[in-house]
Amino acid sequence: MKACVPLVVAVLCCLACAGETGSCASRCHEKFNRDAACQCDHRCALHSDCCDDYEHLCTAEEDPEEPEPFLELEEEMEEEMEEAPASSLYSAPNSCRGRCQEAFDKHHPCHCNVRCPEFGNCCKDFESQCGQEGFSHSSDTITKEELQGISEKIYMVDANKAQKEDIILNSQNHISPSETGDQVDHCPEPLFTYVNEKLFSKPTYAAFINLLNNYQRATGRGENFSPQELAEQDTFLREVMKTAVMKELYGFLRHQNRYSSEQEFLNDLKNMWFGLYSRGNEERDSSGFEHVFSGEVKKGKVTGFHNWIRFYMQEKEGLVDYYSYIYDGPWESYPDVLAMQFNWDGYYKEVGSAFIGSSPEFEFALYSLCYIARPGKKCQLSLGGHPLAIQTYTWDKSTYGNGKKYIATAYVVSSTQ
Repeated sequence: MKACVPLVVAVLCCLACAGETGSCASRCHEKFNRDAACQCDHRCALHSDCCDDYEHLCTAEEDPEEPEPFLELEEEMEEEMEEAPASSLYSAPNSCRGRCQEAFDKHHPCHCNVRCPEFGNCCKDFESQCGQEGFSHSSDTITKEELQGISEKIYMVDANKAQKEDIILNSQNHISPSETGDQVDHCPEPLFTYVNEKLFSKPTYAAFINLLNNYQRATGRGENFSPQELAEQDTFLREVMKTAVMKELYGFLRHQNRYSSEQEFLNDLKNMWFGLYSRGNEERDSSGFEHVFSGEVKKGKVTGFHNWIRFYMQEKEGLVDYYSYIYDGPWESYPDVLAMQFNWDGYYKEVGSAFIGSSPEFEFALYSLCYIARPGKKCQLSLGGHPLAIQTYTWDKSTYGNGKKYIATAYVVSSTQ
């Protein structure tokens, strides 16, 4: 019996070692760790480097209240990722300038993500460059419950949203996610049977619509705004800031110590949404606003284009051909959510999610909230008692201000349970 003791001790020692580097115990959903023998992040299955107990430990601890995505919009994610190869993002990889909140990259000599203090591999200027972004003080973190609370308030005060009688939809044929790549027109009729265009005379709608013709949809063609077009950006921001929706958002973010004045908030919104960057050919050819609300065409595909007003106006002009939908939200009034397929003047959109019947300020507020609170992550919200999530992505090639990043995209990704 005594001869077995060394063997038992050895086994226990091996198990202890595995707990440090070969197990997912206490490591579920951590960032990629190059020093670990196996991984426990959400992409380990894709790369076939999960620890043996990943499925048992990590998939079982998913939040049961978290809504399941109706479809991860791979075309969006791949398009953003291919634009930003890690080796070319920064001229100074030893610094955190312009790198705050970036994903872990084993090729970088030092890091600037939320867990670098834990692993002791932050760049020397991490605190000075990234301290303002909520890393240094846990009290600055906005919780899931707080996000759900403020999103419900924003939902309740959206006085400019469409009423039931303002919009008649003809959603027609539903298809499965596996059919979205077929590019088959399953719907002979337009999506919108009727829209009460009196909505468009409201100040925020009118200011929003004035912005839509200021962009060239093809990436690689630089945007050059006239003085009038720049003034239209300011008008839109000024009008939305008058609404109860944006006042709720600003009050919440100020309470969270994200902004000290309304002017600071306004300046940041203008930069993150309207600041220009290059998606192709080194031209300042894109912005978050153009991509999300107006839509772009890149490599023969529609990217962005997540706004119902834009869709309706283009469909009315005969430029959009509605093909089908894969998801219709549970809301019995507006705003609702629809994920659809369509052709935009010769270019196909495989999956485009959009709020339907929401005011411009409502979408602008929710996307801004999620980008500020959960940049580059899924943001869990609640609207009228129904769970919903928004995915945002940061633009990593260029920055503004103190290393802040522009919006690359934002869209709805989740349905109810």
